[in-house]
Amino acid sequence: MTTELTPDLVATIEAAFSRRDRANMQPTIDFFEALLREHPDNPYVLYEVGGSYDTDGQEEKAVGYYERALPGLSGETKRRCLLQYGSTLRNLDRFDESLAVFKQACAEFPESDSLRVFKALTLHAADHKDKALATLLLIIADRLETPEIKRYEAAIRGNAEYLAGL
Repeated sequence: MTTELTPDLVATIEAAFSRRDRANMQPTIDFFEALLREHPDNPYVLYEVGGSYDTDGQEEKAVGYYERALPGLSGETKRRCLLQYGSTLRNLDRFDESLAVFKQACAEFPESDSLRVFKALTLHAADHKDKALATLLLIIADRLETPEIKRYEAAIRGNAEYLAGL
């Protein structure tokens, strides 16, 4: 049993992912379930099984795979898993858990704009609309390098701070 991500396993996962049909996820689910039997407890395969169930709308089932995968993941795969896990928790109306995941993920991957955007979605869903807007304003101030945004950056950040404090 290997819990590593070998080049062969990477190629197998990428090939399966490229063949997936979002409108019919069952073949992808079946493929990754079979791959998991070949690589029991491999965190990278667990993540792919969870993602397949998630894409198919089976969020409850996906959560368990994400939770089993996370301790063994690192780097970009861990970031993606945290994002998908937090988003899935939000879809299940488990907002406090989702926000905790996004807080951890944003601390571990502070440069990830996608984590911040999905955190804002959870804040909005949890009825923290001011904090959600504040999060998005900070992404704009941090990442949008237009003369207009730069001119008003201090005001954008000030409004974000105010909204976050409400």
